[in-house]
Amino acid sequence: MSTSKDGNDPKGKSVETAITNTSPCVLIVENCQVDCFVTSYLLRGHNVQVIAAQGPWQALELLNAEHNVKLILSNYWMPNMTGYDLLMEVKKSPKLSHLPVVITSFDKSPEIVKKCLDGGAKDYIMKPIKYGDVPRILRSLCAFNLTESYKY
Repeated sequence: MSTSKDGNDPKGKSVETAITNTSPCVLIVENCQVDCFVTSYLLRGHNVQVIAAQGPWQALELLNAEHNVKLILSNYWMPNMTGYDLLMEVKKSPKLSHLPVVITSFDKSPEIVKKCLDGGAKDYIMKPIKYGDVPRILRSLCAFNLTESYKY
């Protein structure tokens, strides 16, 4: 990409904006602000854009509007709707069903983990999200991006 002396590309967008706009976008659905902040920080450190929703209903509103989300990272236990319920809403929507969903939770109940994975979640990660968990999230994101790039 060529740039002008002032750091702008020929079309007038700054180089920084151009680079940021090519980064994949993850929607974090999390009712705990601390968990959301930590997860956002970890993902942004890997050149991932982050959008946050404080609950499943807000997430569905964002997803049904125009978006560039490539992965949904959702807490399991939230008021009014679980991460599993959000997963089911996403999977039954023709517009959203292609999006990978990763569930996070402090709950390590084998029944809940199995239910989420059988329901179509790409992964189930124990909270708190740590630096070592980021590659698992990125694998789900990369697998999605590869399949998207080969669609006709």
